[in-house]
Amino acid sequence: MANTKSVQKRARQSAKRATVNRESKTRVKTARKAVVAAITSGDKQNALSKWHLLCSVADKAAKKGVIHKNSANRIKSLYGRRIAALS
Repeated sequence: MANTKSVQKRARQSAKRATVNRESKTRVKTARKAVVAAITSGDKQNALSKWHLLCSVADKAAKKGVIHKNSANRIKSLYGRRIAALS
């Protein structure tokens, strides 16, 4: 274990931050899976609503620094194009 109080505090902060970041990444993955399921079912309206949710979750994760901004944009673009191809 750490010897100084500042290093002990830093360890506690890192553990808390890792938990929050993991939750945020999991939200993005879950939203992606929902969009993929909606796309494979062929329901464009459902896929579009799930995609809007994914956009929101990805942007929030990027805003917090959990994922990179360009990564969030890439995710949004990828599934937006797939939904557009459904019609």
